[in-house]
Amino acid sequence: MKVKKQNLFLLACFIWMIAGFNILKIGISSYSSYITFFNIVLSILIFVIFQNMVFGKLVKKHTRRIQAYENELQPFYNFFDIPSFIIMVCMMTLGMVLRSLPYIPQLFIAVFYSGLGASLFLAGILFGFQYFTNKRKRG
Repeated sequence: MKVKKQNLFLLACFIWMIAGFNILKIGISSYSSYITFFNIVLSILIFVIFQNMVFGKLVKKHTRRIQAYENELQPFYNFFDIPSFIIMVCMMTLGMVLRSLPYIPQLFIAVFYSGLGASLFLAGILFGFQYFTNKRKRG
C-alpha cells in the first residue's frame, strides 16, 4: 500500500505518540509512591537527554529522508528505515524485559519511563508538526 510521502509524517506522528503515551502511562502509574522534587527532576533530565540525543535527532533524520524521496507515493512503512525499525524492536523488547524483571524497582520504572515516554510523545508531536508544515508548503 502506497501513500503520499507527506502522509508518512502523519503515520510516524501517530505511532510515536501512541508509543510515548503508553510508556508515559506506565511511568506515571508507577509514580504515586515516589513523587518527590528530586524524582521529578530526574524524569525531566531523562526527557531532555533522550530528546536531545535520540528522538530529536531521529525526527530530523527521518524528516530529511522523507523529504528527499523523489517519488510522491511511497510504501506506508517508509516512515522509518530498516535500522530504525530494528532499534524500535530492540527498545520494545528491552522495555518488556525490564518491566518483567522482579528486581527492577518501581522507582526506576516511574522515573525512567516518565521521562522516556514524554520524549517519545514529543517526537510524535514533532512528526505531526512536520506533516502540517510540509502540507502548508505544498499548498
